[in-house]
Amino acid sequence: MRTPGPQPRRAGGQPPDHRPADQGGAGAVTAGPGSIVILTGAGISRESGLATFRDADGIWAKVRLEDVATPGGFARDPALVHEFYNHRRRELRDPGVVPNAAHLALADLERRWPGEVLLVTQNIDDLHERAGSRRLLHMHGELLKVTCTKCENVFPWPGDLGLETACPGCTCVGRLRPRVVWFEEMPLYLDEIGQALANCSVFVSIGTSGNVYPAAGFVALARKAGARTVELNLEPSQGASLFAEAVYGPATQVVPAFCRRLLQEAGLPAA
Repeated sequence: MRTPGPQPRRAGGQPPDHRPADQGGAGAVTAGPGSIVILTGAGISRESGLATFRDADGIWAKVRLEDVATPGGFARDPALVHEFYNHRRRELRDPGVVPNAAHLALADLERRWPGEVLLVTQNIDDLHERAGSRRLLHMHGELLKVTCTKCENVFPWPGDLGLETACPGCTCVGRLRPRVVWFEEMPLYLDEIGQALANCSVFVSIGTSGNVYPAAGFVALARKAGARTVELNLEPSQGASLFAEAVYGPATQVVPAFCRRLLQEAGLPAA
């Protein structure tokens, strides 16, 4: 179930590397062409013009998550929930909102890496797809899709949604909802993610707060599998002590630098 969680306790290992972004890289990331699992959160899309959730000026500082991001909120006031997500779809369609250098670097890493690269995102925007990422799981759903609570079909939906809207499949009116995982609901693709974490060589967490589970627990699963763990973030997350290495700074700086370093250490040409 998607829930806020407590601050994780330190679980041993080396302390994070807190070097600033201008020193580049994420320390000695020695990885052969094994599998990589990358988790991204709202911080990676901040520099594309999309608001984060938990910062002082983030989305949850302006609206109560209980009102717009829970099943109970939708049951109480579906019109308010539709208004909230309609506004967010319009923001995403703004011509100025485009993939940034971090999104592009991850897509390039996926293309160049000889092993498996799985990108797991908590974000509901489509910036990873637009950047070119292909092996991608949206564990919290997708803003540009809707699901019908009657027939359970999922449909692409770039425009506004309202109580008067009919389902394209079963034609029932007022039964469509955003294809978004709300608090108190179970995230998507957990089996696939768990299997990938159990077999990965490198786990990278980018732009996450580290206080929403189950995603905040992924680093512990990767550590259990013996993976190298790296945090790339604007500032230390609540789970920072669980990572072996870390670099803090803007995603558009630290993510491309890390991707270049990873490719170079694997003996692969960087762009």
